[in-house]
Amino acid sequence: MDHALEVAGDALLEKPSVARMYDYFLGGYHNFAVDRLAAQQVIGIYPDVMLMARTNRAFLRRAVTTLLEQGVEQFLDLGSGIPTVGSVHEVAQQLERDARVVYVDIDPVAVQHSEAILQGQPDVAVVQADIREPEYILGHAAVTRLIDFSKPVGVLLVAVIHFVDDAAARQVVDAFRDAIAPGSYLVLSHVTYEGPPPEAVEQAQRIYANSTNPIIFRSHAHIESFLGGFEIVEPGVVYVPQWRPQGPNMLGLAQPERTAFFAGVGRKL
Repeated sequence: MDHALEVAGDALLEKPSVARMYDYFLGGYHNFAVDRLAAQQVIGIYPDVMLMARTNRAFLRRAVTTLLEQGVEQFLDLGSGIPTVGSVHEVAQQLERDARVVYVDIDPVAVQHSEAILQGQPDVAVVQADIREPEYILGHAAVTRLIDFSKPVGVLLVAVIHFVDDAAARQVVDAFRDAIAPGSYLVLSHVTYEGPPPEAVEQAQRIYANSTNPIIFRSHAHIESFLGGFEIVEPGVVYVPQWRPQGPNMLGLAQPERTAFFAGVGRKL
């Protein structure tokens, strides 16, 4: 029996969870058989999905490092999934011992596993919430305890906005942009149909339609528009391996379009 079954109960087996599918793509083990089946179906139609997950996680690490270099010491990770190896608090606290991180995810299993992983870490917390309810998140006790919104904060929307419709996505970005202080940053990555074969996009949408969160593939221009109101930092909105690569041999850099993810970072002036 899956360990997660003991935590969550049979009800959560009815549909695959995007958080747990992502964990599977990253090589994790916090997932159910139903999640693995859906993930394997996605891999069958687009084998590069494993590359997508790994390069997206690598982008997250580089972005967090960049923000720390700019003096940001507190992070709000929205749609965080399960904070396994290479997650925000690990990266941040390696460079800044007192860095504070709040993870937010809607999936109860992801949250329960996160709580177990993060036990004994006073500067890290996890909140179960829907990113489409920014007021609830901003007012949550764990958030207000660790995040000082009068100082620069890194808001991370990495591989999550593509699970909400246009109106909700805009509302989420606007709400958090308005809440953060000047000098704060928004980190964004988003799946795109510019790169993968059209039939793979269509089939992936059908699979995710049966999950807890249907997926929406968007264009480069559409994704870039979510950073409206921010100063977009160099190198702009690009495929994830192209965002400040650490060397010419970095994973995915030779054929960045295969990653099917655009990413960018905006600074609030």
